[in-house]
Amino acid sequence: MSLPNGFEVLAFPCNQFGLLEPGTNEEINEAVCSSFKAEFPLFQKLGMGSALETLCGQAFGAGQIHMLGIYLQRSWIILLLASLGLMPIYIFSAPLLKLLGQDHDVADLAAQFTILTIPSVFALAIIFPTQKFLQAQSKVDVMAWIGFIVLVEHAVLLWLFISVFGWGIQGAAAANNIARWVTAISQVVYVFGWCKDAWRGLSWAAFKDIWAFVRLSIASAVMLCLEIWYMMSIMLLAGHLPNAVITIGSLSICMNVNGLQAMVFIGINAAVSVRVSNELGFQHPRATRYSVYVAVFQSLIIGLLCMALILVSRDYFAVIFTDSEELQQAVSKLAWLLGVTMVLNSVQPVISGVAIGGGWQATVANINLVCYYAFGLPFGYILGYVAEFGVMGLWSGMIAGTLLQTLILLFILYRTNWNKEVEETSSRMQKWGGQDINADNKGDNI
Repeated sequence: MSLPNGFEVLAFPCNQFGLLEPGTNEEINEAVCSSFKAEFPLFQKLGMGSALETLCGQAFGAGQIHMLGIYLQRSWIILLLASLGLMPIYIFSAPLLKLLGQDHDVADLAAQFTILTIPSVFALAIIFPTQKFLQAQSKVDVMAWIGFIVLVEHAVLLWLFISVFGWGIQGAAAANNIARWVTAISQVVYVFGWCKDAWRGLSWAAFKDIWAFVRLSIASAVMLCLEIWYMMSIMLLAGHLPNAVITIGSLSICMNVNGLQAMVFIGINAAVSVRVSNELGFQHPRATRYSVYVAVFQSLIIGLLCMALILVSRDYFAVIFTDSEELQQAVSKLAWLLGVTMVLNSVQPVISGVAIGGGWQATVANINLVCYYAFGLPFGYILGYVAEFGVMGLWSGMIAGTLLQTLILLFILYRTNWNKEVEETSSRMQKWGGQDINADNKGDNI
């Protein structure tokens, strides 16, 4: 269940590696890194699509299979409209980047890539809701195959457009657009042809209770984006530290390694949310609780193994990214912080997955806002700039914010009354599904 999300998130590194081939203009390389800002719709759509993850998973567990197609259509409508709302950011990305202090030449190249990838934004509005629709029914094999084939196709197109035809940024954007739309069309064709129980055609019922769906979608997007932007913000804050070139370079390497681990846990996040929402829909509170405990424990073990691997190879793994000995030494000094971050980031996505499965997005979004932006960022700034601990202090403060958030969410999980969660799920399904939950689904209390 983790694979489809992993293949989708791997698409952006493909663009980077394709443009970092020998002979590519250095400014283009910088521009593509800057154009990561253009990829925030991926995370925004992933977040908004999580509302569908909650409702489809619970409806499937409750036996209301027909409602999955209605929820899917609602999500398509909302995300396509949200994509239209993002267009001014894309169209005026060059002046926005320059306003943020980016070099003018780099900003222009980044804006060029951003504008060229506009078609893929609308593809994402189709892809993520469809993924959640299929995941709720555990129909992940076809998604994994589509994701794998498109990833290979994406890599081949990048090689062809950039290395053979020499199209540079235009080639990367074209490959990205083609890959995203092939994914979207393939998934929709599968839904129309092979999901007859859940998909019963277009319906005006998709517009019913759409504002409640919008609120849940926005809460989901805010929750996820606050998490992702938090770690990205360290790059902006570190840009004003002494020896900024080495600082940014070493942080970039660490964030890339952390990002590779994050790809795995984004998939686990989806798997956990589906399991929790299904079990709540089935009215199995005990199974829900045990699923949560097992997922958190397993993820913690994986995080500790990742930390051990980083610490053992702290003097060597930077060689993959750079030949600079000074940069390698700087990365080695940050390895302890990277290891701790990887442990926390192994547990936190699982808890977020539980929140999505249970429909707690608004609660978690508020916790993220306080822990990350009211505590973590200011604390990191104080340690990094006021106490003059530099990048070590900056990152340590941000880790403190993540640790606080993780502890609060673990406490909430410990105190959660899963019987009450089942009752709330039943009420939600009766309200939005329009019928009683199947009595056969009734499970044991805990």
